Amino acid sequence: MKSGNSPDLGMISFSAYLSKEMGFDSVANLLLNSKVNLMASQEQVIETLRKVNYPGYTRDIVSFGLVRDITIRDEEVEVLLEVSSQQTDVPGKIKVAVEEAVSSLDKVKQVNVIVSVKSSETPGANGTSAAPEPTPLDGVEHIIAVASGKGGVGKSTFVCNLACATEQLLREEGRGSEKVGIMDCDIFGPSVPLMMGAHARPEVENQMIHPIVSHGVKIMSMGFLIDEDTPVIWRGPMVMKAIQQFAQNVEWGEVDFMFVDLPPGTGDAQISLTQTLPLDGALIVTTPQTAAYTVARRGAGLFEKVDVDILGVAENMSFLRLPDGEKQYVFGQGGGEKVADALESELLGQIPLDTFVREGGDRGIPHVVSNPEGEIAQVFRNIARKIVEDVRN
Repeated sequence: MKSGNSPDLGMISFSAYLSKEMGFDSVANLLLNSKVNLMASQEQVIETLRKVNYPGYTRDIVSFGLVRDITIRDEEVEVLLEVSSQQTDVPGKIKVAVEEAVSSLDKVKQVNVIVSVKSSETPGANGTSAAPEPTPLDGVEHIIAVASGKGGVGKSTFVCNLACATEQLLREEGRGSEKVGIMDCDIFGPSVPLMMGAHARPEVENQMIHPIVSHGVKIMSMGFLIDEDTPVIWRGPMVMKAIQQFAQNVEWGEVDFMFVDLPPGTGDAQISLTQTLPLDGALIVTTPQTAAYTVARRGAGLFEKVDVDILGVAENMSFLRLPDGEKQYVFGQGGGEKVADALESELLGQIPLDTFVREGGDRGIPHVVSNPEGEIAQVFRNIARKIVEDVRN
């Protein structure tokens, strides 16, 4: 739309739509609404584009962030796409699919699709390197970030058990083993190898690292690459490069669900992840006490700002089950619900505080593996089932 008192009523800018800049008086609004009724709406075009999948994947081009702008002029729709791919045929396939999809809409007589192919090495302003666009990982279907904002809430323990629970569900579906992965991006304190009982060194073949497999889950972690007592003293660029290499230089193979274990906070690792990987969503882990859920709520704000969906909240160490069956709320009560309400999301489950969970991590055998029929394992399986269903739908 043009600024001033004479808006171009035949054009709706996607950028203006997103920023909700509606500044016309009542008469102009009536004229605009009557014009819009004769054209396809922004919502219709976006919903249609959500049905266009990235070639070779079940995820759509909207969730991958490829749609940069949409302009509607009467019965003409123009879609601007930005694609970052080393496969030369991908931009053309996407262009044809978008043209066919949008042309099927009522009130649309002409579709113009502009595809900008961007290299991840394109220089940015002042000669600096531009932030890389999220690029799909070959063979990896869905990627989910697991974050907490605050340390000490048992996030890595949660990730290991959740990954194993998801692996069990997929095997029951007939998907086979090794269809789940863990990318341990807690660069400074990698604990996933210990908790998963994975202590081998990854093999390198043709400059690609092969992940370690334990309990049917593929794993990549900084813990495989450094000595146990060696501290990691890295600045931001090195952290970002490590995460990019975990994504681009690891032979993940066919993976249905990958869980990314993030370090606490909202620093370089979190920012790099959102720039490097196309996330299906983020899962927030907290504990009941005030100190944990207030920080978790702030930490989740990062994903909201970069348009990553919050899949839900999991409350760890929710209560201690006493011998008589009663629950003792050691760390308070209600923190998970408060975080979920604040994020307008769902509380996916509450995991009890249990010595066997800690012992399983110390022994490298997650609790859902050693006691798959127990109460805690069922909680993890229910959370895994909700996430799988949510992401697939």
